[in-house]
Amino acid sequence: MKLQTVNRNSIFTNLDFRSKLVMVLAITAIAFLWESPIAGGTLMLGVIITCIGAGVRLNYLGKILKIMIPFYLFLILSMGFFNVEQVKILLNRGELTTLLTLPRSWWLIGGASLSLEGMLYGLNIVFKTLTMILVIPLAIFTTDVNAMTVGMVRAKIPYRIVFIFSSTLRFVPLLLEEVSSIIESQRLRGLNLEKMSWIKRSQVYARVAIPLILNSLSKSQKLEIVLQSKAFSGSSQRTYLHESQLTNADYSLMIASALLLIGAIALYSISGVGKFAWLL
Repeated sequence: MKLQTVNRNSIFTNLDFRSKLVMVLAITAIAFLWESPIAGGTLMLGVIITCIGAGVRLNYLGKILKIMIPFYLFLILSMGFFNVEQVKILLNRGELTTLLTLPRSWWLIGGASLSLEGMLYGLNIVFKTLTMILVIPLAIFTTDVNAMTVGMVRAKIPYRIVFIFSSTLRFVPLLLEEVSSIIESQRLRGLNLEKMSWIKRSQVYARVAIPLILNSLSKSQKLEIVLQSKAFSGSSQRTYLHESQLTNADYSLMIASALLLIGAIALYSISGVGKFAWLL
């Protein structure tokens, strides 16, 4: 099994992994730089459209959103209620737009006010994290693990780090398959997850962790024995079955990513494009 969720060819599947790394680093840097929810939302929307165009499955994108929704709601509300002073400094204002004020009789949070600007600041953090999460499939899900390994070695990344990274990518699908097998075994013994509450269901999944960890430790020990028997040294001076070559499309992507990052930094510093107060 391979950690690859793209079932069709696109521009990204034919690119070298090194050019994709440059793109990921540039987009991540821009996401960190921009504070404006408008600019951050535009960047996130562009990444989502690119993911869909590259063939990343919609159910993967949907699962990411479903998993992160509770955290994001808490983040937006907490920023709206409590992140007051920082937002005032960013906007250079003395007062914020109040949307809701809690009764003072409430314990601990009584009298707290929900501000529009604070919620927008939290929304910008949501856009930042989603951008950095969703940009990863553009590089990883559209590249074979073997080609990814060679590309990272050609990028002068130490081979020990490359080996750990590639081994992790190979282990993840196996672990997910083991989880499915354990749950299926419990279903055959009469376990009905669909009729359970979410609390009991979480307890069942928590119990799955014990055999999963034991199996993972067993596999890692076997891998260690195999590596020792083959005199694994971690040196990059070795032969590779797969080749990694940069094409004109790769150079174009790297140049475009670098220009995008430089342009974003210049507009942020000179014109304030991307700052929190931009267009607010």
